Amino acid sequence: MHHPESASISPAAAPTDPRDSSVDAELAAEQRYIDHAYACLERTRNIAASMRDVARVDGPGGTFQARFEQDAVHENVTARLQQLEIGDQSLCFGRIDHGDAVDGDGRPERFYIGRIAVADEGQEPVVVDWRAPVAEAFYRATGAQPMGLTRRRHFTTRGRELLGLDDELFGEALEALDDGRIQGRGALISALESARSGRLSDIVATIQGEQDEVIRAPLPGVLVVQGGPGTGKTVVALHRAAYLLYTYRFPLEGQGVLVIGPNRLFLSYIEQVLPSLGEAGVEIAVTADLVPHVRASGRDNPSVARVKGDIRMCRLIAKAVRDRQRPLRRTAVIPSGVERLRVTPEDSAELIAGARRRARGHNAGRKHLERAFFELLAQRSRQDVDAGVLRDRLRETIEVREALERMWPVLTPADLLNDLFGSPALLRLAGSRWFGEDELRQLHRPRTAVSAEIVWRTEDVPLLDEALELLGPRPRHRHTDVIRTYGHIVVDEAQDLSPMELRMIDRRSLNGSMTVVGDIAQATGAHARDSWDDVLRWLPDRHTPRVAELSIGYRVPGPSMALASRVLELAAPGLRPPSSVRSEGDEPVIERTDATRFAGDLAAAVRREVGAVGSGNVAVVVAGEQLAEVDAALVAAGVSFGRAARGTLDHQVTLAAVGLIKGLELDAVIVVDPGVILHREHRGAQALYVALTRATRRLSILSRAPLPAVLE
Repeated sequence: MHHPESASISPAAAPTDPRDSSVDAELAAEQRYIDHAYACLERTRNIAASMRDVARVDGPGGTFQARFEQDAVHENVTARLQQLEIGDQSLCFGRIDHGDAVDGDGRPERFYIGRIAVADEGQEPVVVDWRAPVAEAFYRATGAQPMGLTRRRHFTTRGRELLGLDDELFGEALEALDDGRIQGRGALISALESARSGRLSDIVATIQGEQDEVIRAPLPGVLVVQGGPGTGKTVVALHRAAYLLYTYRFPLEGQGVLVIGPNRLFLSYIEQVLPSLGEAGVEIAVTADLVPHVRASGRDNPSVARVKGDIRMCRLIAKAVRDRQRPLRRTAVIPSGVERLRVTPEDSAELIAGARRRARGHNAGRKHLERAFFELLAQRSRQDVDAGVLRDRLRETIEVREALERMWPVLTPADLLNDLFGSPALLRLAGSRWFGEDELRQLHRPRTAVSAEIVWRTEDVPLLDEALELLGPRPRHRHTDVIRTYGHIVVDEAQDLSPMELRMIDRRSLNGSMTVVGDIAQATGAHARDSWDDVLRWLPDRHTPRVAELSIGYRVPGPSMALASRVLELAAPGLRPPSSVRSEGDEPVIERTDATRFAGDLAAAVRREVGAVGSGNVAVVVAGEQLAEVDAALVAAGVSFGRAARGTLDHQVTLAAVGLIKGLELDAVIVVDPGVILHREHRGAQALYVALTRATRRLSILSRAPLPAVLE
């Protein structure tokens, strides 16, 4: 087996052998090409902007058609300019040379790979979009399978400035300088060691082979991506969304792509990735955003969350809906002129049974019930009166309104659950066949006077969604109450989702196409899974699901990963840790303190880490129950910091509960009292594993109690 030879070229490098004799010339030539690419990009932008004038309608005149065309052109131009806007990101990050093809001058054919496609005045490609088929070899080629390449060149850039080159040469006579699994090692390590900004960055310049296989996997069906800490599973899933939109622009642009994250801090962290790749139309959301007219905040304790997330809740909610279709308690007497028209409880039971046969959803059934109700009143009248006329005359009378509301009220999901959870009697009526008394008691909450003003728990959202599915849109609210579907859905941290949450996501899949991302070893939720089979059983099965594993860790330095791997044996016995690209790095700092010295020692640790990472960020990670205490200690010690609970990482120093930091990258992490995390957090071994694997550069532990045995 033969592997590519690697050679790095940088402005500061001194030639050490004949291959390096033309370092300056190579750098200068590539810089000129990059400058040319930026000039072509600017020209393309100017052409796109000038298109606004093509269909401009001046003044108040002009036909409706002309104004419609003007608006369409402006919309298309705006979208195109957004695609061409790359900000401070580098346009071009590498080149591939093909040995089996030549250009018009007889030289080996070469392609420059970049963030977006750029062409010159003759429409010849200057930069190829990283998602294009020809760019695949840039990410996939190895010495064993060079895919026709003789050279792959990675650029290290800062904006428009070329800082260095990293070459890999392919051929039978070359000896391996790496194991063939890592492409562009110099550019990769440079990117990994750069300071974190508090926002996830794209990896489009340094995508590796196993990551590219996931990104370019076929669209249909469910793709599960299992990846340990630092394997890049989140950013790979986002790049996959961008790739699918590029490759399957029709129909995905019309159907929509949805990215679901575990919390708003996570959304804030990833929000810049897709726009930086030229895809600004992807919707990112937490589950609470998926149900209309719902506000949700906070989480239930694990025991309540287990009940709410159980699939048995489907039956309880269905029974609760049916329980709101109730016969009259006594005969309703409806004044109609000099007549008194009567509807008995037996009549109402027949009306309800008829509406149930005809209606596809509860709220849609109201019109069937009303029609039958007024037809019955017309039959009971001694006058020859049309049911429609009777309906117009009587529908607003208090007797009719009370009868209809008793038999078949129009409900929102919030109305249904507010009444249900607020009444132990209704809970028992709806759920006693499937739940025990203790479980039903955990669902009870005081009823709120105005259901539309309720702030629900995160675990309530799938229940509201189930209710929305059963109730259907309210009359005259079809567009606002509709459940939106998407052509592709990306779900991150899926190992923590309950059956009810997965059911809610499944409901939003138009055709069963999903990318499901997570790590079984980091499963910390109330419904955490030990196998992906337990997740897949609740997701679309129109195609055979595929499972891919990312095995190479890029983010976590080797010494930190070695410490975390001890905890992995508790969190997920038998699961192998990812192989760390960065075998070297700072050793974890482990310090003991006590209650009297804690605030001062914590402040000293923060100052030490800030000094070590420079402009990078630092997180103080604690068990949820210690958040207020550690917050007060930092304030007392005069440390300036932000709070992750507010949904951003905008401060250099951030205090975060361990439950919020999954999926984030931080330059330095200080884990406070790991024993409390291990023994007091739900699924503590998994939570501690998460805490120990967030840092890209430095890991510290500060403990007031003896360390857990697994860390000694």
